[in-house]
Amino acid sequence: MTSRELILGRLRATLGPSPTTPAEVARDYRPAGGAVDLDVLVHRLTDYRATVHRCSDDEVAQVVDAVLGGRRVVVPPGLPRHWLPDTVEVLTDDDLPRDQVDAADGVVTAAAVAVAETGTVILDAGPAQGRRVITLLPDVHICVLRTDQVVGGVPDALARLDPDRPLTWVSGPSATSDIELNRVEGVHGPRRLHVVIVPG
Repeated sequence: MTSRELILGRLRATLGPSPTTPAEVARDYRPAGGAVDLDVLVHRLTDYRATVHRCSDDEVAQVVDAVLGGRRVVVPPGLPRHWLPDTVEVLTDDDLPRDQVDAADGVVTAAAVAVAETGTVILDAGPAQGRRVITLLPDVHICVLRTDQVVGGVPDALARLDPDRPLTWVSGPSATSDIELNRVEGVHGPRRLHVVIVPG
């Protein structure tokens, strides 16, 4: 008898006979249907160092102007044009090369859903959200979110999302820590995140 066989034999003797049916897995975790608290979302986003703006749909262009006026902005093809002021140079992402996306000062997108409990905004690459790369390379991301897209918890968000779509989950600006635990922003995505909340 080899050492391997000896050790495995002792393990089998200790564990006893194998069960004939798999153990029942508890499925009593929290389901979808949680309460939506917009103030919790705003608090979480602010805590993650995102800037939150609350305005009407017609005032989004004013927010974009205040943040990115006079600069170059990448937008997905399906973004509502009334969100963009005349003061920005618009680059529509019809498969723009990465160097052009990287050279832009910011990006303006919509969102798919947001989770109040975690302060997370989720994009699913829809026509008004675009490719993931356009939300990662520019220094500033302005994301417009309707109040009817806000859900209470993660189970509620998953119930609304298509798992076959490419999902990007954003909780504040990109941030990491160096070896001395100093926070560094903008390494893996936008350094500044602005979330514009409009009535749904």
